[in-house]
Amino acid sequence: MDFDVIKKGQDSNDTLLVFGGIQGDEPGGFLSASILATHYKIKKGSLWIVPNLNFYSIIKRSRGPYGDMNRKFKSLSKKDPEYPLIQKVKTLITDKNVTLIVNLHDGSGYFRPKTIDKKHSPYTWGQCSVIDQSELNTSKYGHLGKIAKSVVDHINAHLLKEEDKYHIHNTHTAKGDKEMEKTLSYFAVLNNKAALANEASKELPTYQRVYYHLLALEKYMQIMNIEYSRDFKLTPAGVKYVINNGIFISLYNNKITLPLTNLRNDLYYFPITKDKKIKFQATNPLVTILQKKGKYLIQYGNRKLTFLHPEYINYDDSNDSVKIAIDGNVSQYPFGSIIDVKDNFLVKDSKKYRVNVIGFVTKNKKETDIKIKKSNIIKRFSIDKKGTTFRIEFYNKKKFSGMILVRFLNQKTPKPKSK
Repeated sequence: MDFDVIKKGQDSNDTLLVFGGIQGDEPGGFLSASILATHYKIKKGSLWIVPNLNFYSIIKRSRGPYGDMNRKFKSLSKKDPEYPLIQKVKTLITDKNVTLIVNLHDGSGYFRPKTIDKKHSPYTWGQCSVIDQSELNTSKYGHLGKIAKSVVDHINAHLLKEEDKYHIHNTHTAKGDKEMEKTLSYFAVLNNKAALANEASKELPTYQRVYYHLLALEKYMQIMNIEYSRDFKLTPAGVKYVINNGIFISLYNNKITLPLTNLRNDLYYFPITKDKKIKFQATNPLVTILQKKGKYLIQYGNRKLTFLHPEYINYDDSNDSVKIAIDGNVSQYPFGSIIDVKDNFLVKDSKKYRVNVIGFVTKNKKETDIKIKKSNIIKRFSIDKKGTTFRIEFYNKKKFSGMILVRFLNQKTPKPKSK
C-alpha cells in the first residue's frame, strides 16, 4: 500500500518533512502526523507530511509485516516487498526543498541518560529527542544538538507529570551503531539533511503520546519560522477529542456520507454497487476500506470501526437533492447530507424517489409526508451505538439513488472549546 504526501503552505526551499507510521504499532506517531495534516493551517512556510508511511503495517497493527521498515535504509534487496516504498521515501528525503526531517515514534519506557530501573534507562526509547550526532555540516539546521535541546526544553515546560520528562538521546551513530546506521534519519544525515526523531512513551495512553508529539512539532515549526493555526486546544482533552471525532467518509461521489464516531460494529443491508467495488473519500489519511470475507471493513489507523454488510444493488447516476422538513422547516438537502434534528423530520413526497427510513415501521404504503420522531424508529437500526443517527435511503425504481442521515441532537457530545 502506498503512502500519502500532504503538502501544506507555500512552495519553499525550506521545507519541514514529517513522517508518521513507519512502524504500525506506534499509533502516537501516525495519529500525530494525521492531526498535523487535517487540523493545522499553515499561514507561512512549507510543511510536508507523510502520516501513513507504512500503511500496511498500520492496518496490521504490526511493527512490520515484512520486517522493520526503519532498518531498510542502508541496503535493501530489490526483491524486498517494500523496496519501491523505500526508494520513494529516499527520493522525498533528498528533495532539494527539504531542509529538516522529523520522524515520529512511540518507544518503550522512559529514556534516561543513566539507569534508574528497567523502565527508566539508556536502553529505553520513550520521551526523548533522538539525534545521530550533535553537528552536521549543512547550511541550515546543522546544530542538531541545539535543536534537540530547544525541543526538549519546550516539551518539558508543558509536562503532564514529572515522569514524562524529555531528554536528548544522541546515538552517535557514526561511531559504530550498526542498527542506527540502517535508519531513515541516518540516511538523511548521510545525505546532508538535518533529521531528528521524536519519541513518546508507550507507557502513556495514545492521546497523551500525541500531545507530546504535537508539542515537539509546534516547536520545530517555530524553529523554521513556519506560522500556523489549529482548530483545537492543545491539551490532553482537546487532543483526545480530535483523535476520536470529526472524521467522515464519503462513498460513491458523495451519495453517502458516514461520520466515523461511535459507529456500531456492523451496519447491515448497506447499498454497495453490483460490481462489488467501493469508491470512497475520507477526511483523514488513516481511513481506508478493506474487503474481508464478503464484508467491507472501515478502518481508522489500526482501529476497526465497522463492517458494512453489503446489499448489492445498481446505482443510478443522479446526484440530486430532496425536500425534507426538519422541525417544521422545509429545505432542499443533497444526498450525502447529515442533518441535525431536535424533535422530528418529514420527507416530502417525490414522484421520482421511493423513500425508506431504516428502522421506521408504518402501515402506509409510503414513508413520505409522515412526521417522524426518534421514538418512532427502532433504536437498533441506528448507525451509532448511542442510537441517535438514522439512515434515510432513496431509490429510483430498482436503483439506489442516495442516502441522507438524520441525527437527533439530545445526546450530541459537546465539543471542547478551541483556544
